[in-house]
Amino acid sequence: MIESWGLVTPIIIIIVLLFLSGFFSGSETALTAVSRARMLALEKDDNHAARRVNGLTANRESLIGAILLGNNLVNILASTLAATVFLHLFGEIGVAYATGLMTLLVVIFAEVLPKTYALSNPDRMALAVSLPIRIIVTIFWPLVAGLQAIVRLALQLMGARVSGPLFSPHEEIRGHIDLHHHEGGVVKDDRDMLGGVLDLRELTVDDVMVHRKNITMMDVATPAGELVTQALASPHTRLPLYEGDSENIVGILHARDLARALLECGGDASKIDVKAVARDPWFVPETTELLEQLNVFKEKREHFALVVDEYGALMGLITLEDILEEIVGEIEDEHDITVEGLKPESEGVWVVDASLPIRDLNRALDWSLPDEEAVTVAGLVIHEAQTIPDTGQVFSFHGVRFEILERRRNQITRMRIARSPD
Repeated sequence: MIESWGLVTPIIIIIVLLFLSGFFSGSETALTAVSRARMLALEKDDNHAARRVNGLTANRESLIGAILLGNNLVNILASTLAATVFLHLFGEIGVAYATGLMTLLVVIFAEVLPKTYALSNPDRMALAVSLPIRIIVTIFWPLVAGLQAIVRLALQLMGARVSGPLFSPHEEIRGHIDLHHHEGGVVKDDRDMLGGVLDLRELTVDDVMVHRKNITMMDVATPAGELVTQALASPHTRLPLYEGDSENIVGILHARDLARALLECGGDASKIDVKAVARDPWFVPETTELLEQLNVFKEKREHFALVVDEYGALMGLITLEDILEEIVGEIEDEHDITVEGLKPESEGVWVVDASLPIRDLNRALDWSLPDEEAVTVAGLVIHEAQTIPDTGQVFSFHGVRFEILERRRNQITRMRIARSPD
């Protein structure tokens, strides 16, 4: 063969085969690293190449099978041809020369170089190679299908199986957000906001509600003039009214309704029938999903609901603002009362209100304390310690040191926190 072809033709063929090997390697890397979100956006803009890319990546098993098959065919052919050439030139030692040279050429020009470029420009390269790869996948489809069947049979015999995705789509999106934040592409506030949107499906109203002990309520039996004075002095626009027992909520007094009634009575607060002015209370179960509650707020055009447990006992209240704050962070206006929840004591040390929600602490300090088993910092310490700590006790959980500073009866009220030394 060498005698009839000469040396130039085999060398040209080897170069072409190395180019094809690089093409297959780069295409594999580009099509596996391509941004599916970017391709979907381009497809919506009627980009035909993006549509081909999405079609190829939809069946990754066939795609990878066809590319690997083509890559191995050209590599084996190139190596065989190189061995023949070197055998002709150097005799039996030529096989060793051919092996070393082809290994070097394949690694540099058919693997590292094209894959490096593909990793740097995955979207651009994926669009460029989509048509020829589509043709190759179609040509190799019968052979690839047979190989897939053999592979699956072999896996079954070994007791292995091909499982579905390890992470849910939400977890995957969250991972991408965290990755881009780590790389500097997403600032912390944006990461927190995007993460807050994803958390709405995982949280229930009892995770973000205002606890009953922190609710400002008024007794409907209080003289009307005094009730009006209390309501107008309150920083809240909606106040629950109870009758007899604080559990017996009979209405919600809205500041706007109160102002309208006061105007109709000529400013005489004593003439106002507070019960008639109050709106009917709206109760929601504590297990209601936060996203569901947000949608109900939008549908009903309401901003306020009372939270009850399975026995109907009052647990707290939830507002539209509470849900929005899970997305955008704390919302303060001119009527808000600043509550001391987290105060720096020294470098890396904070004094914290034990009732502070873990999610707020994580967001403020960029920590990752778990909030699956407890809502507040106090709840986390009690859960981990399996006891109600005494003042002065120190615990270390999840890389954080907790020192109990104050306890009232069975309630932890204040503690000092800091990162535990490694």
